[in-house]
Amino acid sequence: MAASSSASSVKESFQYDVFLSFSGEDTRKNFVDHLYEALHRHGIHTFKDDERLKQGESINNQLLKSIEESKLFIIVFSKKYASSSWCLNELVKIMECQNSNDQIAYPVFYDVDPSDVRKQRGPVGEALAKHTNKEIGKWREALTEAANLSGWDLRNTADGHEAKVIKLIIARISLELRPINVNLDDKLVGMEPRLQDLEKSLDIASNEVHMIGIKGMGGAGKTTLARAVFDRISVHFEAKSFVENVREVSKASLSGLLSLQRKILSDLLNGQGNDVGSVHDGKNMLKTKLRGRKVLVVLDDVDHQEQLEALAGDLNWFKPGSRIIITTRDEQVLIAHRVERIRDVSLLSHEEAIGLFSRHAFGKDLPIQEYEKESQQVVQYAAGLPLTIKVLGSFMCGKDKPEWVDALERLKTIPLKETLEKLELSYASLEDDYKEIFLDVACILKGWEKNKAISMLESCGFQARIGLRVLEQRSLITFHDDVNDLYLSMHDHIEEMGKNIVRRLHPDEPNKHSRLWIQEEIENVLDTDLVRIRFTCNMEITQFFLLMT
Repeated sequence: MAASSSASSVKESFQYDVFLSFSGEDTRKNFVDHLYEALHRHGIHTFKDDERLKQGESINNQLLKSIEESKLFIIVFSKKYASSSWCLNELVKIMECQNSNDQIAYPVFYDVDPSDVRKQRGPVGEALAKHTNKEIGKWREALTEAANLSGWDLRNTADGHEAKVIKLIIARISLELRPINVNLDDKLVGMEPRLQDLEKSLDIASNEVHMIGIKGMGGAGKTTLARAVFDRISVHFEAKSFVENVREVSKASLSGLLSLQRKILSDLLNGQGNDVGSVHDGKNMLKTKLRGRKVLVVLDDVDHQEQLEALAGDLNWFKPGSRIIITTRDEQVLIAHRVERIRDVSLLSHEEAIGLFSRHAFGKDLPIQEYEKESQQVVQYAAGLPLTIKVLGSFMCGKDKPEWVDALERLKTIPLKETLEKLELSYASLEDDYKEIFLDVACILKGWEKNKAISMLESCGFQARIGLRVLEQRSLITFHDDVNDLYLSMHDHIEEMGKNIVRRLHPDEPNKHSRLWIQEEIENVLDTDLVRIRFTCNMEITQFFLLMT
């Protein structure tokens, strides 16, 4: 997903999320300063005149242009607001935009009565009376109209506590900006229902700390889903950090984990943490400094509990309301870290896959009619895996019909390299005996009834039950229920990856392969030299092959 560096992805027609209108004389160094800081901390792009004005430009023209380019307005009415012609001209323009465009204004009544603003009496009336400008009629009309809008009266809201009122304002502004923030990249087909399902587990309204795991096979879209939900909900938090490639970075050097800790501290504490000297010190700083901020953290592609212990050790590290999202291929990492909310990433349906492929291949929702048959073949080959669909869609884009036919024919014998490399990361991290069990399942045992497969593997000397459980937790195999019996299953590309691992050491010499599954190759090898066949198991496997012949 194309992500903005700020929490809100503003529409192309809007430069700012919020325009702050206020009298600097009596609010700049108190309420407005605190409000602006809170908006900034929540990633809400805000125009405030002393922060944004460029030297040498007409203040009036730039202010009017900034109003036009803002989605929302917060008008802070104070005793001296109406004494400023600049504020009143801003207000007139704001109300014009409120009435004619897709823009919304919210009044905040700071130390003034809304009825005084509405009727221009009391301090507001006194301030307005000092003007002799011919525009005063428009100003009065704008003041009345703005005071009738729904907003906040500090004297009668949250018992007058400014900090609580500011929280209410941030919550309302964040909610109003949400329709902007959730505009998904048009190539993220099928993302919306998955986002909605994940948001149920996130339970944003809860004031507890929650860790949520997203698990699934390589290329299934875990990172994409995490990034999409991060962009959608980050406005609800005081600080945020998206930590990519945890597995890769943590293992790249001795200081890998330390660099990840520094990134989180820097993101969440406005640049702090660069002086942390060790992972131990990083843990201490994380668990002492983060208790004061409601944060959103994504730890992407975690593969070891040590990483979680260093980056998100315990729920009590975080302020209530914080959320930590963890993506992984290995469910056991989440279980060992006591992550209670775990969501599986579902692969794409046929309709979603067609839509995703078409976006990448044709830039449309559906395939071009001339290529419809071939598009269906690609989707069938991908079997719902987003990575494969995107790679093939981009590869096929702009190619002619004969080239499509060649590419599809090639896939029958030469697997898609980019997909296999991604998937093989899960295999590479297995211990040796689990690797052997995986290859047996990929080449021979896929589709077998679970208990029969266990018996076969145990006869080969493997601890089959724990081995199959590990493979399941690593998203390499699944079990499907058929008439009360469980059967071994795996995604077609994972099966293809396993067979490719067996083949590639001796691609043209089946007699040197550790496993055989193609009948013709089995027959040729048996006819040539039975003694040279190298099996991973005992005679029972050999008998299985002989029965096939």
